Amino acid sequence: MTRILIVDDQDEVRAGIRALLALDPALVVVGDLSDGLQVVPFLREHPVDLVLMDIRMPGIDGVEATRRIRAGHAGEQVRIIVLTTFDQDENVLAALRAGADGFLSKTVSPGELVAGIAEVVNGGGALSARAAAALIGHMAHNPPPAIDRELLDRFAVLTPREREMSILVARGLSNDEIAAQMFVSPFTVKTHVVRAMTKIGARDRAQLVSFAFRAGLDR
Repeated sequence: MTRILIVDDQDEVRAGIRALLALDPALVVVGDLSDGLQVVPFLREHPVDLVLMDIRMPGIDGVEATRRIRAGHAGEQVRIIVLTTFDQDENVLAALRAGADGFLSKTVSPGELVAGIAEVVNGGGALSARAAAALIGHMAHNPPPAIDRELLDRFAVLTPREREMSILVARGLSNDEIAAQMFVSPFTVKTHVVRAMTKIGARDRAQLVSFAFRAGLDR
């Protein structure tokens, strides 16, 4: 059972997410808050596995609230998914750098939200297509001044298949799109991508994209 805290300043959004998650018996909403300032005090009193965090709120925003959670709770203690209608690059990067485990647009389907929660709770990372596009766009327009040789060496240990799939992930393709292009199943793609992330030390798909650009794989 996954215990979830919802943090969003809009009453209707919190109610909608709560109603959606109530449909899955494996998910339990233990609270909902309208202000980022309330999050850390709440976590002191209530055990929570996952926080669904809005990025723009009064008091402090979701990025700062995420930083404060991480100051007292490691990733394996409390997982964090940032939810927003804004997919600008700076929001994606700021949330991930603050310690978020995933970044999903509020426009994702109910199925995508539940799947994202499951992915993050199981130690993976969730990144919606629009958020991935924002991250990739930022990296493409702001490339590092030089190739990171240490990261390039990490990619050298990948098999040709894992390396090719890592490049396609860095180009913004989903597992289904990669599967169609390479004539394999989506499960095979996921297996290769997970192996690649493990070998290079990427905690999630977003970090894999960042590492690939910094290593100059897609130049």
